[in-house]
Amino acid sequence: MADSSSVSDTVSKHDHVVKPALDSRVVDVAAHLTAGKEIVLEPEEAARIRRKIDWHLMPLMCVLYMMQFADKTTLGQSAVLGLFDGAHIDQNQFNWLNTIFYLFFLGFEYPQNVALQYLPVGKWMSANIFVWSVALLCHAACTNFGGLFACRAFLGICEGAITPGFMIVTSMFYTRKEQSQRVGYWFLMNGAAIIMLGLIAFGTLHITGGPLEPWQWLMIIFGSITLIVSVLFWFFFPDSPATARFLTPEERVLAVERIKVNQAGLENKHWKKEQLIECLMDPKTWFFFFISAISNVTNSLSNQRQIIVKGFGFDVKSTTLFGCVDGAVEIIVIFCTVTSATHWKNGRAYSASLAYAVAILGSILVNALPNEKYGLLFSYWISITSIAPFVVVLAWVGGVTAGHTKRQWLAVFRAHRISTNAIVMIGYAVGNAVGSQYWKVQYQPRNHVPWAILSACWFTTAVLILILRTYLASQNARRDKEPRDGTYDNVYVNEKSSEGTVEALKVDKEFLDLTDIQNRDFRYVL
Repeated sequence: MADSSSVSDTVSKHDHVVKPALDSRVVDVAAHLTAGKEIVLEPEEAARIRRKIDWHLMPLMCVLYMMQFADKTTLGQSAVLGLFDGAHIDQNQFNWLNTIFYLFFLGFEYPQNVALQYLPVGKWMSANIFVWSVALLCHAACTNFGGLFACRAFLGICEGAITPGFMIVTSMFYTRKEQSQRVGYWFLMNGAAIIMLGLIAFGTLHITGGPLEPWQWLMIIFGSITLIVSVLFWFFFPDSPATARFLTPEERVLAVERIKVNQAGLENKHWKKEQLIECLMDPKTWFFFFISAISNVTNSLSNQRQIIVKGFGFDVKSTTLFGCVDGAVEIIVIFCTVTSATHWKNGRAYSASLAYAVAILGSILVNALPNEKYGLLFSYWISITSIAPFVVVLAWVGGVTAGHTKRQWLAVFRAHRISTNAIVMIGYAVGNAVGSQYWKVQYQPRNHVPWAILSACWFTTAVLILILRTYLASQNARRDKEPRDGTYDNVYVNEKSSEGTVEALKVDKEFLDLTDIQNRDFRYVL
């Protein structure tokens, strides 16, 4: 069997045959399920498989993402529940607690993604959720900045497995057309989390007596719920379609066949250096990095929102309840934006930019209106539209990138291992880490300078998204004019049969773990 580092090293570009059969490590794991098989997948059967995946996957992903977002924003909710007095911190230290979270996210992104590459995705995420829940429970015991620093650090470390892990799983189970909507479904849970957070926080304000403050009860309640979720995740969340227990062996093959249209494969544990190089040289990688970084400079709005609304002139109870409306607005705008991005042909960039335009309007109104609290509150709700475009961008990354190493791998400190998803998440961490630092006490209560920064970031991100779309459209047009490349039409992999004999089986081009640049049949979704 050939000891090859890439498909292109093994396949002859002249006679289109393999010399010898391809090393099984090189191809996608889906190749081992489908090699040598003629599979006909009827539309009705494909729809049935998709529904079964939805019913088993989406509830778990939605519940976890809801708890994950609620947990990391408990700190922002606690800002009006006595955190500053109970933990003896000031506004500057509060801002640093948000920054610390993302600095540790960034610092541990490399080991987290190494683990996601080599270990079962579902099990590794479950372990991180468990540690996350314990760290959240420990918040309630903190009485100073140092204790909260340690707890936030552990949350940041564990966060590095969740969003990247969800991106990996979504790209393995769903077609590119379906990914925007599915990412939207679990991102909708941000809004549900805020509603739940507001209602439970309001309840904690009515707990009288005892040694615990309302913010401590909030941490204990959400930490306990997340602990239960981690156990459920361990037993029920799949690692990939090839091993999903809720699918029969026959359905696993059909599930893999269903996502063949992605031209991106399923999963490959074999490291490929050339995919790293391609990732670093690919212009769209850096477009996504800057889009992610600049857009997430504004994500600090989610942690500052209670302080902002209270600054408009509302009391603590009203501020807490109005937080539920924040969640409802998020659900509506995310649903509308991802639905538009899914059904508007080649409309991902346009949908995201339109949402940013609405958010910019809201931020301008917050800055320009007089001190009338209800008008300011309504304008603030309009600005929440800014949450939706990043959902589209996350799904878009998976839809325009192929090659498992190129798509999934990361390293922050080792230049020979990096991926598009990793670079996007680095941008995410950098943007969030910076974002908390411009909410200074001297700008309160109206925060004119922070709102101006938000407007500028949203405008810049919208422009970058539209430029990226133009670039990808030009690449598609170039490929349409090229003659068809038959290099990878006849590729075989050695497989051992049930009788113990080794035979070479033909592998579909879609499961050769080719990158989007190697595979000239690949077209970028717009």
